[in-house]
Amino acid sequence: MKKAREAFRFFEREHLKELTGLRASTVRELAGVLKTVPDSVVYYHTHRFLEEHHFLTPEPASDFAIWVSDTLGDEVLGEKLANIDAFEFPTLEALRERTVNVIEGHLVAGGDSRRAPDGREFHFVKSVSVVMPTPYLARDLREFVDVLRKLSLGSLAFHFFEARLRLGRPTNDFSAWFEGSLGEQELAAQVARFDPYYRTLEGTRSLLIQLIERRLRQGSRTTSP
Repeated sequence: MKKAREAFRFFEREHLKELTGLRASTVRELAGVLKTVPDSVVYYHTHRFLEEHHFLTPEPASDFAIWVSDTLGDEVLGEKLANIDAFEFPTLEALRERTVNVIEGHLVAGGDSRRAPDGREFHFVKSVSVVMPTPYLARDLREFVDVLRKLSLGSLAFHFFEARLRLGRPTNDFSAWFEGSLGEQELAAQVARFDPYYRTLEGTRSLLIQLIERRLRQGSRTTSP
């Protein structure tokens, strides 16, 4: 079995919530504050929100869409925000810009700026990550899939979500390792095309295991006498 040039180290992470003290009562205020907050706030209200609610069907969109629809009662803008696919954007800055543009475009087109009732303002929250190494290492695909079966969902989300967005990497950690250390370009490309919001985290784990097991079977047939 092909051994990696460098073993894959799995990491675990926990999210801490930190209130920023910033809030908005209208969508105009929402867009204004959103322009200035750090990326960790954008992450919390979009990707972190989706991660926390990954088990719901239909899949929720973001804190922004929920607040605009449910609190302000602006279902038109709420739907526009819900249609923003967070996974399409390579950076949090690009996601922030798109969200602001959707809100401002709605206002220019004549959308009203309703005010939230007292006590139901939008409160901006920052996501603070605490990252810790796990005892797990993988030196080949068999070891990798064995660890994947017992890996926590938090660790799975870290290597999929945060590596690409918050850590500014071009792809998820798994694809980078498959290609860079194992030379598994096809497997890397398949995993890089995953939309982690299309299925639950358990569903993502199951699909990953299926793809790797298939590749292991292919490799076994190739090396058989």
